[in-house]
Amino acid sequence: RDVVDKCKASISYPPHGLPTLLYGPTGTGKSSIAAMMYEYGINHKILKDNAAFLHVNCSEYANNPELITANLFGYKKGAFTGAESDKVGLFRAVNGGTLFLDEIGNLSYKTQMLLLRALQEKRCKPVGSTKEYSFDIRLVAATNENLEKAIGEGRFREDLFHRLNEFTLRIPTLAECREDILPLAYFFLKLTCAKAHKSFRGFDRLAEAALLEYPWPGNIRELKNVIG
Repeated sequence: RDVVDKCKASISYPPHGLPTLLYGPTGTGKSSIAAMMYEYGINHKILKDNAAFLHVNCSEYANNPELITANLFGYKKGAFTGAESDKVGLFRAVNGGTLFLDEIGNLSYKTQMLLLRALQEKRCKPVGSTKEYSFDIRLVAATNENLEKAIGEGRFREDLFHRLNEFTLRIPTLAECREDILPLAYFFLKLTCAKAHKSFRGFDRLAEAALLEYPWPGNIRELKNVIG
Protein backbone atom coordinates (compact mmCIF):
# COMPACT_ATOMS: atom_id res chain seq x y z
CA ARG A 1 0.00 0.00 0.00
CA ASP A 2 2.88 2.37 0.74
CA VAL A 3 4.27 1.85 -2.77
CA VAL A 4 0.84 2.47 -4.30
CA ASP A 5 0.43 5.73 -2.37
CA LYS A 6 3.88 6.92 -3.49
CA CYS A 7 3.04 6.05 -7.10
CA LYS A 8 -0.10 8.17 -6.91
CA ALA A 9 1.88 11.05 -5.44
CA SER A 10 4.57 10.87 -8.12
CA ILE A 11 2.15 11.10 -11.03
CA SER A 12 0.12 13.91 -9.47
CA TYR A 13 2.88 16.44 -10.16
CA PRO A 14 2.01 18.52 -13.23
CA PRO A 15 2.05 18.24 -16.13
CA HIS A 16 2.68 14.49 -16.31
CA GLY A 17 4.51 13.81 -13.09
CA LEU A 18 8.16 13.66 -12.16
CA PRO A 19 10.61 11.24 -13.80
CA THR A 20 10.28 8.13 -11.68
CA LEU A 21 12.81 5.39 -11.03
CA LEU A 22 11.50 2.00 -9.90
CA TYR A 23 14.15 -0.06 -8.18
CA GLY A 24 13.65 -3.66 -7.15
CA PRO A 25 14.75 -7.25 -7.75
CA THR A 26 13.53 -9.26 -10.72
CA GLY A 27 9.95 -10.42 -10.41
CA THR A 28 8.75 -7.76 -7.97
CA GLY A 29 6.24 -6.29 -10.42
CA LYS A 30 7.96 -3.15 -11.66
CA SER A 31 6.23 -3.36 -15.05
CA SER A 32 2.83 -3.76 -13.39
CA ILE A 33 3.50 -0.75 -11.17
CA ALA A 34 4.47 1.38 -14.17
CA ALA A 35 1.22 0.37 -15.91
CA MET A 36 -0.74 1.12 -12.74
CA MET A 37 0.75 4.61 -12.58
CA TYR A 38 -0.31 5.20 -16.17
CA GLU A 39 -3.85 3.94 -15.54
CA TYR A 40 -4.12 6.11 -12.44
CA GLY A 41 -3.16 9.13 -14.54
CA ILE A 42 -5.83 8.27 -17.11
CA ASN A 43 -8.57 7.56 -14.57
CA HIS A 44 -7.92 10.79 -12.65
CA LYS A 45 -7.66 12.95 -15.79
CA ILE A 46 -4.00 13.74 -15.14
CA LEU A 47 -3.32 12.26 -18.56
CA LYS A 48 -5.59 12.59 -21.57
CA ASP A 49 -7.83 9.64 -22.37
CA ASN A 50 -5.90 8.94 -25.56
CA ALA A 51 -2.45 9.22 -23.93
CA ALA A 52 -0.19 6.34 -24.93
CA PHE A 53 1.78 3.92 -22.78
CA LEU A 54 4.85 2.28 -24.31
CA HIS A 55 7.03 -0.32 -22.61
CA VAL A 56 10.63 -0.67 -23.81
CA ASN A 57 12.85 -3.42 -22.40
CA CYS A 58 16.34 -1.97 -22.68
CA SER A 59 17.97 -5.35 -22.07
CA GLU A 60 16.79 -6.47 -25.51
CA TYR A 61 19.08 -3.83 -27.04
CA ALA A 62 22.14 -4.45 -24.88
CA ASN A 63 24.14 -5.70 -27.87
CA ASN A 64 22.69 -3.23 -30.36
CA PRO A 65 22.77 0.31 -28.92
CA GLU A 66 22.30 1.90 -32.35
CA LEU A 67 18.92 0.20 -32.72
CA ILE A 68 17.48 1.51 -29.45
CA THR A 69 18.76 5.00 -30.29
CA ALA A 70 16.93 4.84 -33.61
CA ASN A 71 13.77 3.51 -31.94
CA LEU A 72 13.76 6.14 -29.20
CA PHE A 73 14.57 9.18 -31.31
CA GLY A 74 13.52 8.08 -34.79
CA TYR A 75 15.50 8.25 -38.01
CA LYS A 76 15.51 9.69 -41.48
CA LYS A 77 15.29 7.66 -44.65
CA GLY A 78 18.75 6.52 -45.68
CA ALA A 79 20.32 7.21 -42.28
CA PHE A 80 21.61 3.62 -42.19
CA THR A 81 21.20 0.33 -44.01
CA GLY A 82 17.56 -0.71 -43.82
CA ALA A 83 16.20 2.79 -43.15
CA GLU A 84 13.88 2.77 -46.15
CA SER A 85 11.60 5.50 -44.87
CA ASP A 86 11.38 8.12 -42.13
CA LYS A 87 10.38 6.80 -38.71
CA VAL A 88 9.00 8.75 -35.78
CA GLY A 89 10.79 7.74 -32.57
CA LEU A 90 9.06 6.63 -29.40
CA PHE A 91 9.65 9.96 -27.67
CA ARG A 92 7.46 11.68 -30.25
CA ALA A 93 5.05 8.77 -30.71
CA VAL A 94 4.18 8.72 -27.01
CA ASN A 95 3.93 12.52 -26.74
CA GLY A 96 1.55 13.40 -23.91
CA GLY A 97 1.73 9.88 -22.51
CA THR A 98 4.07 7.59 -20.58
CA LEU A 99 7.29 5.96 -21.76
CA PHE A 100 8.46 3.09 -19.57
CA LEU A 101 12.15 2.21 -19.95
CA ASP A 102 12.61 -1.15 -18.25
CA GLU A 103 16.07 -2.41 -17.20
CA ILE A 104 17.58 1.00 -17.95
CA GLY A 105 20.93 -0.11 -16.55
CA ASN A 106 21.49 -2.02 -19.81
CA LEU A 107 21.69 1.13 -21.93
CA SER A 108 25.06 1.87 -23.50
CA TYR A 109 27.00 4.87 -22.22
CA LYS A 110 26.42 6.72 -25.50
CA THR A 111 22.68 6.09 -25.39
CA GLN A 112 22.64 7.30 -21.79
CA MET A 113 24.23 10.56 -22.94
CA LEU A 114 21.62 11.04 -25.68
CA LEU A 115 18.82 10.20 -23.27
CA LEU A 116 20.07 12.71 -20.71
CA ARG A 117 20.25 15.47 -23.30
CA ALA A 118 16.73 14.69 -24.54
CA LEU A 119 15.28 14.73 -21.03
CA GLN A 120 17.02 17.98 -20.13
CA GLU A 121 16.02 19.85 -23.27
CA LYS A 122 12.74 18.00 -23.97
CA ARG A 123 13.90 17.79 -27.56
CA CYS A 124 15.29 14.97 -29.66
CA LYS A 125 16.95 14.66 -33.05
CA PRO A 126 16.26 11.67 -35.30
CA VAL A 127 19.27 9.71 -36.53
CA GLY A 128 20.46 11.25 -39.79
CA SER A 129 18.50 14.48 -39.31
CA THR A 130 19.62 18.02 -38.58
CA LYS A 131 16.24 19.02 -37.19
CA GLU A 132 15.18 18.66 -33.55
CA TYR A 133 11.66 17.98 -32.34
CA SER A 134 10.08 18.79 -28.99
CA PHE A 135 8.19 16.24 -26.92
CA ASP A 136 6.27 16.11 -23.66
CA ILE A 137 6.24 12.74 -21.95
CA ARG A 138 6.18 11.17 -18.53
CA LEU A 139 9.22 8.94 -18.12
CA VAL A 140 9.23 5.92 -15.83
CA ALA A 141 12.45 3.89 -15.63
CA ALA A 142 13.11 0.63 -13.83
CA THR A 143 16.12 -1.45 -12.87
CA ASN A 144 17.10 -4.38 -10.70
CA GLU A 145 20.68 -3.14 -10.64
CA ASN A 146 22.42 -0.96 -8.07
CA LEU A 147 22.94 2.11 -10.25
CA GLU A 148 25.16 3.84 -7.70
CA LYS A 149 27.51 0.86 -7.88
CA ALA A 150 27.31 1.00 -11.68
CA ILE A 151 28.28 4.68 -11.51
CA GLY A 152 31.34 3.83 -9.45
CA GLU A 153 32.31 1.19 -12.01
CA GLY A 154 31.89 3.66 -14.88
CA ARG A 155 28.94 1.85 -16.45
CA PHE A 156 26.23 4.40 -15.74
CA ARG A 157 26.27 8.19 -15.97
CA GLU A 158 25.91 9.95 -12.65
CA ASP A 159 24.16 12.95 -14.22
CA LEU A 160 21.53 10.68 -15.82
CA PHE A 161 21.03 8.91 -12.50
CA HIS A 162 20.29 12.20 -10.76
CA ARG A 163 17.94 13.17 -13.57
CA LEU A 164 15.98 9.94 -13.19
CA ASN A 165 16.22 9.98 -9.42
CA GLU A 166 13.80 12.84 -8.89
CA PHE A 167 11.28 10.35 -7.55
CA THR A 168 12.56 6.88 -6.60
CA LEU A 169 10.43 3.97 -5.47
CA ARG A 170 12.03 0.88 -3.98
CA ILE A 171 9.88 -2.15 -4.70
CA PRO A 172 10.16 -4.66 -1.83
CA THR A 173 10.66 -8.39 -2.32
CA LEU A 174 7.75 -10.73 -1.72
CA ALA A 175 9.59 -12.12 1.31
CA GLU A 176 9.46 -8.64 2.84
CA CYS A 177 5.68 -8.49 2.35
CA ARG A 178 4.55 -11.88 3.56
CA GLU A 179 1.08 -10.51 4.29
CA ASP A 180 0.62 -10.16 0.53
CA ILE A 181 1.43 -13.79 -0.32
CA LEU A 182 -2.00 -15.34 0.25
CA PRO A 183 -4.03 -12.48 -1.28
CA LEU A 184 -1.82 -12.63 -4.37
CA ALA A 185 -2.04 -16.43 -4.48
CA TYR A 186 -5.85 -16.28 -4.44
CA PHE A 187 -5.81 -13.54 -7.06
CA PHE A 188 -3.63 -15.63 -9.39
CA LEU A 189 -5.77 -18.68 -8.68
CA LYS A 190 -8.86 -16.72 -9.75
CA LEU A 191 -7.14 -15.70 -12.99
CA THR A 192 -6.05 -19.28 -13.66
CA CYS A 193 -9.54 -20.63 -13.04
CA ALA A 194 -11.10 -18.08 -15.35
CA LYS A 195 -8.61 -18.92 -18.09
CA ALA A 196 -9.13 -22.68 -17.70
CA HIS A 197 -12.92 -22.33 -17.26
CA LYS A 198 -12.70 -24.24 -13.99
CA SER A 199 -13.64 -23.53 -10.41
CA PHE A 200 -11.59 -24.20 -7.28
CA ARG A 201 -12.48 -23.30 -3.72
CA GLY A 202 -8.95 -22.28 -2.79
CA PHE A 203 -6.06 -23.67 -0.78
CA ASP A 204 -6.26 -25.90 2.27
CA ARG A 205 -4.39 -25.01 5.44
CA LEU A 206 -1.33 -27.06 4.58
CA ALA A 207 -1.08 -25.43 1.17
CA GLU A 208 -1.44 -21.96 2.67
CA ALA A 209 1.23 -22.75 5.25
CA ALA A 210 3.58 -23.96 2.51
CA LEU A 211 3.00 -20.78 0.51
CA LEU A 212 3.79 -18.66 3.55
CA GLU A 213 6.90 -20.60 4.53
CA TYR A 214 8.52 -20.62 1.08
CA PRO A 215 11.09 -17.77 0.62
CA TRP A 216 9.98 -16.90 -2.97
CA PRO A 217 13.37 -15.90 -4.41
CA GLY A 218 11.62 -15.17 -7.73
CA ASN A 219 9.15 -12.86 -6.00
CA ILE A 220 5.66 -12.22 -7.41
CA ARG A 221 6.56 -13.61 -10.83
CA GLU A 222 7.52 -16.95 -9.29
CA LEU A 223 4.32 -17.07 -7.25
CA LYS A 224 2.24 -16.38 -10.35
CA ASN A 225 4.02 -19.13 -12.29
CA VAL A 226 3.54 -21.62 -9.46
CA ILE A 227 -0.18 -20.93 -9.20
CA GLY A 228 -0.76 -20.69 -12.95
